Amino acid sequence: MLQQHKEQRKTENAVKGEADCTNRAIGICRKLVGHFSHSWRKREALREAQRELNLPQHAMVTDCQTRWGSTQKMIARVLEQQHALTKVLSTDRKTRQRLPSLQDLDVLESLNKALSPLQDFTDALSAEQYVSISYLKPVLHLLNTSVLAEEAENSDLTKSLKAKILSYLNEKYQATQDLLNITTFLDPRFRTKYASTEETKTTKERVISEVMAIQHQPEAQRTIAMEEDSLDVDNPPAAKAKKKTLASFFQNSPHTPTTASVSSTTFDPMAQCSEAVASELTTYTYMLCVGHEEDPLK
Repeated sequence: MLQQHKEQRKTENAVKGEADCTNRAIGICRKLVGHFSHSWRKREALREAQRELNLPQHAMVTDCQTRWGSTQKMIARVLEQQHALTKVLSTDRKTRQRLPSLQDLDVLESLNKALSPLQDFTDALSAEQYVSISYLKPVLHLLNTSVLAEEAENSDLTKSLKAKILSYLNEKYQATQDLLNITTFLDPRFRTKYASTEETKTTKERVISEVMAIQHQPEAQRTIAMEEDSLDVDNPPAAKAKKKTLASFFQNSPHTPTTASVSSTTFDPMAQCSEAVASELTTYTYMLCVGHEEDPLK
């Protein structure tokens, strides 16, 4: 839901930046949709025109600020049904003026080309049945490099809207780059694919630190649990005499190096653990990425 709210805000901000021409075109769409919403006769006439023109028998879409992407859907529907709308309204002098002009249609086309790609991404990122946060960095890359990239056939309005949307998105997510880097890195669908060498290095250091903390937490909890269990035993049973084992002969031998001396000179558990985690992460980064349709949690 939060992601949808951000997507809605970026769309509104971009459209407001081109207020003069877009407000007029969107206003005409709203009046046009309202005209059909309040007249069942007009709706029936529209359905008849759709059948004659072999157009999809879709109803008009009313935009609403609390419905995500509804403005873009309203525009797309008007463009889809413009010939049927013209057929119904052009016969009446009073209703003919409700039709958008050629200039208005150009504006609506430009708006739709800039906004329609975002609708699919908004719906996909707002899903609740699968992991989506690790998709944000790859999606931003895709928006910048292809989906919202400037194209030669784009109108000046479409280019301007695309540039404003990209600027807004890149600025908004700049503050959360560390979070996006680590979630993308830990997703086996992407790993380091969308990170720079420096970002990968910093992310690996953070992951090693957090894994080290997690690995040592259960050990401390087990120690506390064992101490608590020992307090509950008032009268422990007498231990049975045990036979000596080969290991017992080495416990107090003056010629056997102590654990402390070995640890201080040749063995550092923390360093060894850190190296093991780093080695595992290196192996992880060189593994093939799984398919984009796979569940990263599995």
